[in-house]
Formats: sequence, C-alpha cells, structure tokens
Amino acid sequence: MKPIILSIIVSLIFLSFEMFGQESDQKSVSVTVYNQNLGVVKDVRVLDLTAGKSQIKITDVAQQIDPTSVHINLDGEVLEQNYQYDLVSLDKILRKFINQNIRLIGENNEIVEGKLLSALGGQIVIQKNENGLVMLPNVNKYRFSVDYLPAGLITQPTLVWDINSNSSGKQDVEISYQTAGMNWHAEYVAVLNKEDNKLDLNSWVSVDNKSGATYNNAKLKLVAGDINLVKNMNLRSPQDVYMMKSGVVSEQQFQEQQFFEYHIYNLQRPTTISDNETKQISLFEATEVPAHKKYFYGSASNRWNWNQQGQQKIAVIIEFENNKEYGLGIPMPKGKVRVYKSDGDALEFVGEDLIDHTPNKEKVKLKIGDAFDIVAEEVQTVNKQISTKVWEQEFEITFKNRKKENINIEVERNLGTNWEILKSSIDYKKKDAFTINFNVPVKADSETKFTFRVRYSYL
Repeated sequence: MKPIILSIIVSLIFLSFEMFGQESDQKSVSVTVYNQNLGVVKDVRVLDLTAGKSQIKITDVAQQIDPTSVHINLDGEVLEQNYQYDLVSLDKILRKFINQNIRLIGENNEIVEGKLLSALGGQIVIQKNENGLVMLPNVNKYRFSVDYLPAGLITQPTLVWDINSNSSGKQDVEISYQTAGMNWHAEYVAVLNKEDNKLDLNSWVSVDNKSGATYNNAKLKLVAGDINLVKNMNLRSPQDVYMMKSGVVSEQQFQEQQFFEYHIYNLQRPTTISDNETKQISLFEATEVPAHKKYFYGSASNRWNWNQQGQQKIAVIIEFENNKEYGLGIPMPKGKVRVYKSDGDALEFVGEDLIDHTPNKEKVKLKIGDAFDIVAEEVQTVNKQISTKVWEQEFEITFKNRKKENINIEVERNLGTNWEILKSSIDYKKKDAFTINFNVPVKADSETKFTFRVRYSYL
C-alpha cells in the first residue's frame, strides 16, 4: 500500500498580523515545576501599547495552560480575557468548508471538484459542479486544495486581552499562568563499599515537559512537597531515564531554601526546557556517607516481608542519615534510590527502593532485596481461649543462617491492642502501644529458635 498523503494547500502568502498576535520581545521567563503534574510560568514581555482601549494577543503559551489561572500585570486594566485554542487541522478545515467548493487531487493528478456536502471520519460526499454526487469512503489517496484559511482557526494557542492602557509606548507586561504536563522527580545512585558500612551518593533531578511549549533560557525552580490541589489532575508517567555519575560535579547546581511548608530548589543558571523533553540535572553528591546494613523480619502484613512455601523472607535494609556532617544535610526530594556495589571487577546493581521527602537529620531506610542465605520459619503453637474475654497465643520462630558470618536479625511484631507478653525466650523492647521489637543473633551456618507468648484481654 502506498503511503497515505494528506496535505492542505492554502493559497495565502501572508497571514494577517492578527494571526501571529502582538509583537513582543520576551524579556525573561521563569518556570516553577511541582512534582504533581503542575508548572507555574511567569513570562515578562515588552509590548508596545497604545493609550486607551486596544487588544493584545500572545501566542506560544503552553497548550495545557489552565486559562482560569492566567494573570496579567500592566500599566492599565484588563477588560476581558479570552483563550483561543481552535487549532488548524484537516478535519476542522473540512468542517469549515461544508457547502463550499473544494478540490481533490488524486494520485495520478485527476481532479475532483465541487461543493462539499459531508466530511465525517475520512469519508466525504461532494456535489460535482456538473451535477451528480461523488462519494468517497476513503480519502487517503487524495490531497485537498482550498482557496483560503477559514476564519476562527489559529496555528497556536493564543491569549487575547481587551485592555485599557494608561499610557502609550513600550512597557514590561508580566503574564503568569499554571499549566499541566510538567513534572519532576529525583533519582539517586548509591554505591556501597566492600564492608557495606559506607556509601557514595549522588542525585539527579529529571524535569519532564509535556506542556506544549518550550521555555528558552528560563529560570528554573523545583518545589518539593505535597501541595493540596482542588482538582485531581491526570498524572503523566514520566519517561524513566537512569543516569549514573559520569564525572565529578564541581559544585551544587541547585540552591535549596525553605518556602512555606515546602522546599524550593533554585537552579543557579538559566536553562532551556524544550517541549516533549526530559532534562536531567545534577542535584548533589556526597562521598563516604556512614551506612548500616541490617536484616529485618516483620509481621506478615509488613511490606518488607513475604510468605513463600511456609517460609518467610528476610529483608535486607540499608540505612543512612541525611546529615550535613556526612556531606548531605539538604532536604532530599522523594524519588528512587538505586544501589550498586563492586564485585571486584565492576559495579553491579543490588537493588532499589523509593524514598519519600526526607528532611535534614532524618534516617533513610532502603529495602534493597531479600537475603538469599537466611530464611525464617514461623508457627503458632498455642491459640487458647482462657475465658470469654481472655485469649492466649504462642509463636515459635526459627531463623536459619547459611552465611559464613554471624548476623543479627531485627524482628518487629504488631500485636494490636490489649496485649501482654507473658513470656519470651529473648528480650524485647516495646516500640509503641501496638508493636514490639526483638534483636535476634544468629551464628554463622546455624539456627536460632525463639518463642514468645501473648495474652489478649478484652474488657
């Protein structure tokens, strides 16, 4: 099958000045991106205005603009604002030419000309000039020729204002608006040392622009935090682009500051944010951050614990503190952390986890996988009703360590309410009103078994 050829031949050499909007010079543009499919654009234009009432048009705004959020600041008043988005397309032009003459040009330059009666779903009906009807169920092999561009169609989304200016001449006009289609997220790469007690960490931010506009030499700000939006926007899934550190970043490119109940990261240089582009920029890096690897066994409902053929898996956790003393200390935006370690020959991927927004001086806990050589077996040995309001349960947990080193396993158990530990073969700590923790040592290539008994009293 030959390629489909669809084109519109418009016999206009010059489009009117109104089509392209008010001539303006962009003095500056700032873009603030939130990680909730939201961007805020502040665009300063130099416009040549006339005193009194006039109309100005601004094109090249985001196609996903929220017109209700637009604000214009100028020396005068805004009488009316309109957002025009009826963009040129083949279907729209054909609909505008219903009951008007059009010309179809076939593959062998045969011409069908007449009044367009219907155009729907690639099927058209034409009344020929010499009478009779031409009905084309498939117009893929034809080109269309019309004599002019119908009124009301535009080539770019356009903001239109009726204004009353206080003065004539050039002035700075600030236009700000919100747009969907903008997102950002953070990615982290951590490299563990041989002993698993230190790591190197670097972070990149990915800015995803699908707003329908390009922002040249923009001042970029990223806001980390969970803002409340009245309308739930449809989140786009940003393209995952993974980046390892390829060189040493001499200094941090973003400056962080606290703002309201959030944090803002200001890029210290202008950058161009192109439409349909994912841009990655280094956020920070730190070396030799103290880390701690531990083994974790939780309740069956815990996200770090899974059943498999009567056995429980033991989660491998890496912890470190977001502290300035260790080269960190700036609020860490939520994102994915990928962990690598050298096998003596090259860096190998060992696991990943998501972190939420993490303030300064708080711990980061990463579940990077399940231990291969450690398993747990748990059985409930007692389930006894003492009275109508008292119930007792006893559990036996066996840990099998097939590694060549001694380990400690942190056990966490959510007991619910109204509980009392009657006996335990290992000391425990009460974490809160519902949870207890055990620290269970297991020697290399051996097993450790412990039991505990719980009484529930429902008064």
